Amino acid sequence: MEETLTIHLPGEIRQMLNRTPEELARDVRLYSALMLFRLGKLSSGAAAEMAGLPRVAFLDLCAEYDIPVTQITGEDLRREMDSV
Repeated sequence: MEETLTIHLPGEIRQMLNRTPEELARDVRLYSALMLFRLGKLSSGAAAEMAGLPRVAFLDLCAEYDIPVTQITGEDLRREMDSV
């Protein structure tokens, strides 16, 4: 099920970004999805769906924006490797 969300922005914002309303809507969806994923509020699959992208493309964008795609720390990884 899809829902519509209305966001009120000053008209200058769209002009400053030089985006059409459709482009701005797509950008807001993408950047919101990236941030919600980064904060751990959405899985990568849910965030990709929100952004309207395949999951692999979403994960590629995470790399582009330096957003970690895993929560494992270096220490966790070392412990895991030592236990093998």
